[in-house]
Amino acid sequence: MTNVTPTILSTVSNQFVDDWLAALRDLCPEAQMASLLNRSGLNAETRAPNGRVTLDQIVCLYQLAAVETGDEMMGLWSRPVRPRALQHLLTTVREATSLASALYRFSTFWNLLLDDYQFDLDDAEGALVLTLKPQGNAQVQRFGHMLILKLAHGLMSWLAGHEVPVMAVDFAFERPEFDQDYAIIFPAPFQFGQPATAISFCPNALGPVQARSTSDLDRFLQNAPRDWIFTSSREHTQSLRVRTYLGQTGWVAATLTQTASAMHMTPRTLIRRLHADGTSFQAIKDALRRDIAIRDLQAGRKSVEAIAHDVGFSSAANFHRAFQRWTGSTPSSYRKASI
Repeated sequence: MTNVTPTILSTVSNQFVDDWLAALRDLCPEAQMASLLNRSGLNAETRAPNGRVTLDQIVCLYQLAAVETGDEMMGLWSRPVRPRALQHLLTTVREATSLASALYRFSTFWNLLLDDYQFDLDDAEGALVLTLKPQGNAQVQRFGHMLILKLAHGLMSWLAGHEVPVMAVDFAFERPEFDQDYAIIFPAPFQFGQPATAISFCPNALGPVQARSTSDLDRFLQNAPRDWIFTSSREHTQSLRVRTYLGQTGWVAATLTQTASAMHMTPRTLIRRLHADGTSFQAIKDALRRDIAIRDLQAGRKSVEAIAHDVGFSSAANFHRAFQRWTGSTPSSYRKASI
């Protein structure tokens, strides 16, 4: 994919990346780990228990850690994934004539590299399902399972030239407290506590591939994982459709009734659908204003008072209290830690 814009100002919780950081700590001496976190903006201040992690921070840490550890999956699997593996994977899948055959190439490539898991690709009941099956008593690494499924989706979308729709995503671990973070990653319904981790595509949606040049491949590698880690699709859960709508309109003043009307449904129906996603209209607005505030604090161009006004607070004091509740940090200390 090129020029992909992730879902508006998305962030994920610190807990979402904790498994990744635990794997990194097993690979890195303490001083090196501290350096990686500091250079990525993930220092003690931004790592507060209820803090948030931005796409830029994820990309920066990924790019630094993949090089410095010599493992492109950074300790997430039992065997290191040596440098240039991703480049070889892209070279392999871009020779496919269809997205379905590219998905098969993806599975066979990883089956040569992974010891603790193997991929199965099955066409059953109107779905093409890529399943990650454990070999023996393999440990479930939540971030690793998420990342490798998202890589499959990202590669299919890169080859198609648009974000390929996903039918469903299953995870072989129990629902975590930060389950809503997965909606930022996958444009599809997802379930936890399933027999195996898997991603399902509709075969009718997997058409031909677009020709990809060497420069396209190089750009994908240079940007990794920016072009594929967060979903950019608007055809995803109702909660993210609402978030996209609010981000593109005058969201501060937007009401539930106005939003429901724009989506051609009654307020009661919208409330019910958001409840099914485990959220509410007000929670979506609060998350959006939180992420806008984080972006502007990191950019450093506006005063805290201006940011408070922009995200709909009547006073800087109210904004301070809300921001500390959201992230565990005051706006001023968060800004200092991000610079």
